[in-house]
Amino acid sequence: MPHITPFLAYAEGAEDAAAFYVSLFPGSRITGTTPFPPGSPLPAGSVMTVAFELEGRPYVALNGGPHFSFTDAFSLSVECDTQEEIDHYWERLSEGGEAGPCGWLVDRFGMSWQVNPRALADMLADPDPARAGRVMEAALGMSKFDIAALEEAYGDGAP
Repeated sequence: MPHITPFLAYAEGAEDAAAFYVSLFPGSRITGTTPFPPGSPLPAGSVMTVAFELEGRPYVALNGGPHFSFTDAFSLSVECDTQEEIDHYWERLSEGGEAGPCGWLVDRFGMSWQVNPRALADMLADPDPARAGRVMEAALGMSKFDIAALEEAYGDGAP
C-alpha cells in the first residue's frame, strides 16, 4: 500500500521550521536529514530535506530555493479542546508571523495554520440553521478563536 506524506517546500529554513514545529507538539520528533549532493542547485552538504513527525504523523520539509513559497491554499489545522490550548498554539505559531481571520495565521516560515476549537465543527453542523448561523457570524468576526464567545453564540447545550 502506498504511503502519503505531506512534502513542504520552503525557500529556505526547512530545518528551522521542522525544529520549531516538533518543539510545539507532543509526540513529535526529527527523524532524519538528507544533504544536497554535489551538482545540486544549492550548496553540496547543506540540508536538502528534513523528515519529521508531528504527533506521530510524518512530514518532509525541503529547502527548495527562492522559487518556492506557500499560499493559504494549503494549511495545517490544529484542533484544540480548550481555550488554553488555542491560546498556546496561537501565540507560539503566530510569533513573527501574521494573524489572520477565523482562526487562520501564517507562521514566520510562511506556513498557514488553522487553530480551531474541536467543538466548532459540531456547532456549525447543528441542524438548527439559526444556531449554526450565529456561530458562523461569531467565528467570522474573530481572529483567534474564543470558545466561550462561540458557545455563547451557539446558545444552551453547546457541544
